[in-house]
Amino acid sequence: MLFISRRSRAVLLAAASAALVAATLPAPVPLGIGDPLFPHLGNPGYDVRSYDIGLAYPGSNDKPLEAVTRIEARATAMLRHINLDFARGTVHSVEVNGEPARFETADEDLVVTPRSAVRAGSPLRITVRHTSDPRGAADGGWVRTADGLAMANQADAAHRVFPCNDHPADKAFFTFRITAPPKLTVVANGLPGPRTTRAGHTTWTYRTRHPMATELAQVSIGDSAVIHRSGPHGLPVRDVVPAAAAKKLEPWLRKTPGQLAWMESKAGPYPFETYGVLIADTDTGFELETQTLSLFEHSLFSGTSYPQWYVDSVMVHELAHQWFGDSVSPHSWSDLWLNEGHATWYEALYADEHGGKTLDTRMRDAYRASDGWRASGGPPAAPRAPEPGQKISIFRPVVYDGSALVLYALRREIGGTAFARVEHTWASRYRDRSATSADFAALASRIAGRDLTGFFQGWLYGKKTPPMPGHPDWRSARPRQGHKG
Repeated sequence: MLFISRRSRAVLLAAASAALVAATLPAPVPLGIGDPLFPHLGNPGYDVRSYDIGLAYPGSNDKPLEAVTRIEARATAMLRHINLDFARGTVHSVEVNGEPARFETADEDLVVTPRSAVRAGSPLRITVRHTSDPRGAADGGWVRTADGLAMANQADAAHRVFPCNDHPADKAFFTFRITAPPKLTVVANGLPGPRTTRAGHTTWTYRTRHPMATELAQVSIGDSAVIHRSGPHGLPVRDVVPAAAAKKLEPWLRKTPGQLAWMESKAGPYPFETYGVLIADTDTGFELETQTLSLFEHSLFSGTSYPQWYVDSVMVHELAHQWFGDSVSPHSWSDLWLNEGHATWYEALYADEHGGKTLDTRMRDAYRASDGWRASGGPPAAPRAPEPGQKISIFRPVVYDGSALVLYALRREIGGTAFARVEHTWASRYRDRSATSADFAALASRIAGRDLTGFFQGWLYGKKTPPMPGHPDWRSARPRQGHKG
């Protein structure tokens, strides 16, 4: 007769119970927090407090990086499965609260099943050992440069670099630990920490002092020069540029302290611990407001296609995002107009004050095109979903000049003094948080001393552009036949 000890019976019973629980749990599926434009983006049930991201760069930008992502969070609901946004990497192992956990993939979600359910209110520590693959990154995430890598994670591409809760409503603190060959320079969001060299490789550390949305993460690896100077109130300003081009770029770089001072006069104190521009030798077709280190294409500064005032205003556009979009993040992607409308507003205002295209001319042109923009892309605060397979197609003209037009109309409606108070108060009240279009409308009403619900209903949600205060003669051109309705 086979004899099984009491201890062995207990082990077998526990294993059988675990198998039964696993069999009865729902199958892994991609989840989301219900964003109107990206329904599967973000994950319910937990709030991330911090990310600690370790990356080992092999010396070539056409090979995967080995990586370890550590997430500190707190459960906001009972969790039997934990969904993380992650794609374009191989997962080696996952631990939850120090114990190995099972994992599977479902679409672009990494679905983790801990040994035991995580109770609401409990700490949640997740460690994922994985690769991060820069190849085939046309849809965002890693950007391959002539000498290394940079990141462009907007709108939802951070999870193509590291596992995360990839939605701007869940901001967190970041630590980066990047190991690379010693001949290369590494820079990331925030301020530098310890740097060590061992076994022929250097590990660089950076930490943010303010919470950050995943879409704003930035890591630059390359043959770079880092140029330091001081901004207003002694703010550390560091620019990261191709080493061979540093001298030629200096006339542009030295403009940043003055642009910072100008933006502070419009929106209040700069909200972060450092600022600078990252000029990458690559072709992206866009510039990007990554937090504390805005990404620019080298060709913007080295070419002769653009007048100086235009390049200056583009620099201010990305700088303005540090207040509007970075420090104050959109609560959902339908609030994108708060980011791009404000950045475009200050871009246009800077050009107006520094010898470029006048503000009134630009806004009159925008008004003329506004009905067509609304017909094709939706109104500013209720944009249409992105085109299939083209997630960045939400960045349409209506969220740029079409949304700057809303701010132009608001200033004419409530007056310049009240408008300036709205801008300063918005940036200070919602600093390090996410906020909604309704929050902005409510704040403007309080400062104006009257209910602006009707104003914002028309300007943010109307199919047609409302009359412009003070300009009854302005007309919006009829949308062309064939526009999507």
